[in-house]
Amino acid sequence: MTTDEIKKLGSLSRIALTEHELETFSQEIDSIITYVSAVKDIAAVDVEVTPRVGVRFNVLRSDAVTNAPGQYTDVMLAAMPHKSGQYLAVKKILKIAD
Repeated sequence: MTTDEIKKLGSLSRIALTEHELETFSQEIDSIITYVSAVKDIAAVDVEVTPRVGVRFNVLRSDAVTNAPGQYTDVMLAAMPHKSGQYLAVKKILKIAD
């Protein structure tokens, strides 16, 4: 590949390459493409895949309330920049059609 082609690839990938990097890539690009081709050839071999399923289980905790009702309400309300009663007040972003 030429340096201009590598610059184009860098531009398409949105990667800024220095002159030193362009020089390095122009020397290494052939070996990179050869390697990728080898991986592609290996992946193209038709091999039957045997699924291996081990023991599967979920570890769940019980769904229990661990704090008193309203325990954190005052702290949360104090952190809100705008509030309406005990609710966070936000700017209206949706317009409901009549």
